[in-house]
Amino acid sequence: MSVLVVDDDIDILTTLADQFELAGIPVDCASRGRQALELCRQNHYEVIVLDVMMPGGDGLSVCRELRRSGLSTPILFLTARDTLDDKIDGFEAGADDYLVKPFAMRELLSRVGALRKRISRQQVHQLRYGELTMDLELRTVERAGVALRLNPQQFALLHRLLLQAPAVVSREQLEEALWGGEPPDSDALRSHLYQLRSVVDKPFAYPMILTVRGYGYRLQREPDGGGG
Repeated sequence: MSVLVVDDDIDILTTLADQFELAGIPVDCASRGRQALELCRQNHYEVIVLDVMMPGGDGLSVCRELRRSGLSTPILFLTARDTLDDKIDGFEAGADDYLVKPFAMRELLSRVGALRKRISRQQVHQLRYGELTMDLELRTVERAGVALRLNPQQFALLHRLLLQAPAVVSREQLEEALWGGEPPDSDALRSHLYQLRSVVDKPFAYPMILTVRGYGYRLQREPDGGGG
């Protein structure tokens, strides 16, 4: 897993990416809000570092859209705006932290490190996305408050989908979750996913597990692709 850095200033973006990589933190970069949203749909990040003032989708709007989609990844805002109202706007949009420019790189790395640890601790016990809740200690799953009975293979598949929601999970990643990358045959994963859908989707008003043709599968939060 990696950090996503979003800033329309290419010099700043390059500098931040270099510093994260020097610190041993894998990093992806985006220079526009829409690009950031698309990357978040495709990948799972530990932390998102997001510039507030950008053309083509400001950071506040991007943050709100990510939160509406159900994404719980910690978001740290970078901005030159330093008033109390500006900070409140950021937190109300869904940010977890706020760092005013100019800043010391050591402080940014420290804050990102703290956010990475925070989300790791939160994910130890429970995962939530849309109507789904998975308790990793009790090994239970609910959808819209209804308990679901999953076998170990179904639980492992749904766990992987929840960890990366709403990003797409490749067939290879799902096969690795079940068999360590050595599936018994080409139809085995398809069979397990059919059984999982019969429990997670069939009894409810709309499917949450979607096929992404040519790549894999993902969870959607609401019907017709809304928020997913």
